[in-house]
Amino acid sequence: MSDSQVAILERVQQFLARQHGLFIDGAQQPSRSDKRLTVWNPATGEAIATTADANSADVDSAVMSAWRAFVDRRWAGRLPAERERILLRFTDLVEQHSEELAQLETLEQGKSINISRAFEVACTLNWMRYTAGLTTKITGQTLDVSIPLPPGARYQAWTRKEPVGVVAGIVPWNFPLMIGMWKVMPALAAGCSIVIKPSETTPLTLLRVAELAVEAGIPEGVFNVVTGSGAECGAALTSHPHVAKVSFTGSTQTGKQIARTAADRLTRVTLELGGKNPAIVLKDADPQWVIEGLMMGSFLNQGQVCAASSRIYIEAPLFDTLVTGFEQAVKSLSVGPGMSEAAQINPLASRAHCDKVAAFLHDAQQHHAELIHGNEGPGGQGYYIRPTLVVNPDARLRLTREEVFGPVVNLVRVADGEEALRLANETEYGLTASVWTRDLSQALGYSDRLQAGTVWVNSHTLIDPNLPFGGMKQSGTGRDFGTDWLDGWCETKSVCVRY
Repeated sequence: MSDSQVAILERVQQFLARQHGLFIDGAQQPSRSDKRLTVWNPATGEAIATTADANSADVDSAVMSAWRAFVDRRWAGRLPAERERILLRFTDLVEQHSEELAQLETLEQGKSINISRAFEVACTLNWMRYTAGLTTKITGQTLDVSIPLPPGARYQAWTRKEPVGVVAGIVPWNFPLMIGMWKVMPALAAGCSIVIKPSETTPLTLLRVAELAVEAGIPEGVFNVVTGSGAECGAALTSHPHVAKVSFTGSTQTGKQIARTAADRLTRVTLELGGKNPAIVLKDADPQWVIEGLMMGSFLNQGQVCAASSRIYIEAPLFDTLVTGFEQAVKSLSVGPGMSEAAQINPLASRAHCDKVAAFLHDAQQHHAELIHGNEGPGGQGYYIRPTLVVNPDARLRLTREEVFGPVVNLVRVADGEEALRLANETEYGLTASVWTRDLSQALGYSDRLQAGTVWVNSHTLIDPNLPFGGMKQSGTGRDFGTDWLDGWCETKSVCVRY
């Protein structure tokens, strides 16, 4: 692998050097807190920027800014076509600054610059344009009603969709830009105002995108960003009395706490939570497709993907062939910093998360699990974990039950597809799954029986704006994407007129 790295743009360097505040009322604002958060480069472990560590007073200021914008109807009151044009202009600006945003994403999160360009920016643009188009597609229904009183009276009735109000968006650190826009865009398309809190480890891209939103013509107060810890900033945001909806992506444990808080005020919530996602490989599957597809499905973004395939159940006749193929593929992966275009595996997002993943592997080693490792990262710096296959792990190991969220994949031999299906469904999670076969009947049969919000056949992890996404069981509640996406950001009002 070449050691050459992408040159950091001058405007990226200038952005990193700023004294970042909060984005409230359409502009950078100083925090009331004197505490700061350090942003680290995962490839080196070095500090690259600092941001405000917002307190509850800062959160109140941001939410009230969003509330005033909503009550004044400075956004919701505009014609749908006008809002659509502004959101499309916003998308064009993000595209114009795509390399800048991709570099910021790689520098703060660690992922490959290739992934930042292709997924974080290019795919985000697809979602932004799709969602902008929904702005002019919000519809209600006309209803025939049979109200009998008073005798002889006649009625007309219909429903209309209205924006829910102020939305709190809580964004994780694995895909900060893309998942951030999955919250910002439907909120704005529906006519809501939003306060976004990125992860404290990856706050930079959303701060930059907020500036582009104002440049595009989104009114002040409609799109606000607060940076800070989950313990104070996040808790204050999700419990604020003027927040009408919380959209959260992250761990199941935190999602449950948000749901408990929301229950006290009946705040609407959409929760996209953890997964321990299975792939069932039947004996007739194409080995080349399986290895190609599940290497991507398992190791994209170092496995830091909620939908990643982390448990691969393989029918016995194909098991040895695929273990050999996966071993060759894993050992061929080059490991290095995200700003190297040649590196295929990059550092994890933070020191804390790196230590967490390492603890899973240490537990497996202590219990004599069979581990197949790929290449090591650069010595002495950065948050690297070698890509690892775990062959037929004991069911009592932590990494067989818990979400590792790293470059670690279990390969499990099963007698037949029925055993694979039973093991696949024996989990508290239900986010995604896949089945690999050349038999259409088996493909449809297993996809019906897998307990997951999304099931792929001969593919895994790849998603689309038109494909609804969300979890079953403890993997979440609600759905994002698709033509009905804005329903979750609107109230349904019934209107009944006697005439």
